[in-house]
Amino acid sequence: MAVSEKLIREVIEEVLKGFNLEDTSVETRVASSAKGLELNEKGAAAVGVRKDEVVVALAPAFGKFQTKTITDIPHMDVLREVIAGIEEEGLKARVVRVLRTSDVAFTAHDAAKLSGSGIGIGIQSKGTTVIHQKDLLPLNNLELFPQAPLLDLETFRAIGKNAAKYAKGESPKPVPTRNDQMARPKFQAKAALLHIKETEHVVPGAKPVELEASFY
Repeated sequence: MAVSEKLIREVIEEVLKGFNLEDTSVETRVASSAKGLELNEKGAAAVGVRKDEVVVALAPAFGKFQTKTITDIPHMDVLREVIAGIEEEGLKARVVRVLRTSDVAFTAHDAAKLSGSGIGIGIQSKGTTVIHQKDLLPLNNLELFPQAPLLDLETFRAIGKNAAKYAKGESPKPVPTRNDQMARPKFQAKAALLHIKETEHVVPGAKPVELEASFY
């Protein structure tokens, strides 16, 4: 039997439905938001001048077109814990959205370049996270958390704390993370689908957008 483009799309749509990622209209997806989290756009993000800030950069779909991580942790809780970790160290968090890429390394590097302290955090919608420093190469980061299925809220809070410590000039111990060799094969298909959905909202060449995060 010949496999047509229509058949392939139907199969993909059925798989997406299984993950509650239906291929709905653009208008419907734009209107959606993470429960308990409102992200208001405030225009183009500027390079910060405050040495006591850490910029948290969200990937294109975070809290807007997707609302949970790969293990169904609400984006509201993820962002709140990261910000809480930063504030516990006495620093300020500034939130932006990176649109030009869905790659977490480049998202985090853009955050670091915007940060007055030179330290930034990048978070993909599925949960993969990076702590970065502006004078490092994009793929040479401070801390990488590639196994999104193993990240919990305690880890996200610790990521915020460590980023703030780097911003203060400290050399903290890396955030402890779990390791599960079965996590990758178990979640590989879902991770690929989530990344595809994230990448749909990339706007090549777009500047980062300043966000005001409100929790309710």
